[in-house]
Amino acid sequence: MLNEIKKDAQARMAKSIEALRHALVKVRTGRANAGLVDSIKVNYYGSEMPLSQVASVSVADARSIVITPWEKQMVGAVEKALLASDLGLTPNTAGTTIRLNIPALTEERRRDLTKVVHSEGEDAKIAVRNIRRDANHQVKELLKDKQITEDESARTEAEIQKITDAAIKDVDDVIKAKEVELMSV
Repeated sequence: MLNEIKKDAQARMAKSIEALRHALVKVRTGRANAGLVDSIKVNYYGSEMPLSQVASVSVADARSIVITPWEKQMVGAVEKALLASDLGLTPNTAGTTIRLNIPALTEERRRDLTKVVHSEGEDAKIAVRNIRRDANHQVKELLKDKQITEDESARTEAEIQKITDAAIKDVDDVIKAKEVELMSV
């Protein structure tokens, strides 16, 4: 029972860290990354579809992403979706190929993006702490119901704290890596 609580907490913390990594992919670093356009939805015959399901997305070089819609008539819809997105990039269309050029980041913009990364990291830490709180609450409920002893409760809470500390360290590592990536020119 206690092992299940610890494993559940550890799995949920790992998911929080993975969600942080996924969120940080969207933070533009001045280098082309196909993950920048993952969240864009395209109007495909009346329904909203992810861009990756209506076009091939590839990185041509360090500063450009090439998008080639599967169907010729989708070029306009893909272009419209890119313009409406919050990327702040203007698509260049040549026939059936759409190219997104990624401009170099200014020092000020890099600092702003670093703040965004730290904010995302803080959200992940809060999620990890909430998971710790939930796990400790479950342990206290078991103690209250007299299903475990006080020693088992204290030992389990200490182990949950170790798991939490490791997860927080992982979050810090992810943030530091993204910060280094952002600040490198």
